[in-house]
Amino acid sequence: MTNLLLLGFLPSGSEWIIIALVILLLFGGKKIPELMRGLGKGVKSFKDGVNEAKEEINKAKDEIDAPADSAELRRVLFRVIGVWFVLAIGYFIAMPYLFDHIILAPCHNDFVFYDLLRYIGQKFDLTDEFFTQEFKVTLVNINLAAPFFIHISTAFWMSVVTAMPYIFFEVWRFINPALYPNERKGVRKALTIGTGMFFIGVLMGYFMVYPLTLRFLSTYQLSSEVENILSLNSYIDNFMMLILCMGLAFELPLVTWLLSLLGVVNKSFLRKYRRHAVVIIVIAAAIITPTGDPFTLSVVAIPLYLLYEMSILMIKDKKEVPELEEEEEEGVAKV
Repeated sequence: MTNLLLLGFLPSGSEWIIIALVILLLFGGKKIPELMRGLGKGVKSFKDGVNEAKEEINKAKDEIDAPADSAELRRVLFRVIGVWFVLAIGYFIAMPYLFDHIILAPCHNDFVFYDLLRYIGQKFDLTDEFFTQEFKVTLVNINLAAPFFIHISTAFWMSVVTAMPYIFFEVWRFINPALYPNERKGVRKALTIGTGMFFIGVLMGYFMVYPLTLRFLSTYQLSSEVENILSLNSYIDNFMMLILCMGLAFELPLVTWLLSLLGVVNKSFLRKYRRHAVVIIVIAAAIITPTGDPFTLSVVAIPLYLLYEMSILMIKDKKEVPELEEEEEEGVAKV
């Protein structure tokens, strides 16, 4: 059963064609073996960087005041858990309204994204079913205890999502004393951007990626003899997974910046393997969006590629710092 579930998230036939075209456009038929070798070198370089970072972390452990840090970390965890708990109670109380007007909104034909597609179709005289399809989903519950447990789990996950700004704030407070003044500015900026990017990803998942996925999968028919009936469990599981995946995917610049601080990656590395990254991004987008059409695939792939380029802009190359220092030393010597 698990294997079948995993196969369901693999790219479909049309998506494999798009992936193959991207590879051919970026590398050419003769350079596909070079692509494989490049991926192997990239993985090896990444592993080397991780090992170096681990060695530096292990060396730094001896310099850390473990009891004090442990006590402060416990206080941070208690505060975060307290905020989660308060938010979860609030969402639990408001869940009937949230379910009807927010969580189940993509099931209805008047959802904002479906209206936008119909407007685009009318504006540009597009008659394809993608722009004109009338859509409505009716959910059923087939498990006696499912509504109660979904009520609790949905309140919990919504509290996790909305508590992200506070979590980043606590992370900032915890690491702030150990940073130099110039580092504090960069970390504060990165955490602020990371928080904003997370919510942009969540909103994109809610308003665009999940509605497209829901509409495709709920209207897909294997046979006219088979009627599609969606269970409440299936709807909520996919709803939470896709939206959280999009939120986490938009954290790519922040993760890349943190890896650059640890010396795992640098600007030259990301530039060198840009074409390889495009292939990986297209494959990831094909997994996230099981609809199989190029439009939905591009809706996810293009933002992910822009995030990759943003990651390159956010980090510095290791070689840039020594070069600047050498230039300064030469200037001082001349004086």
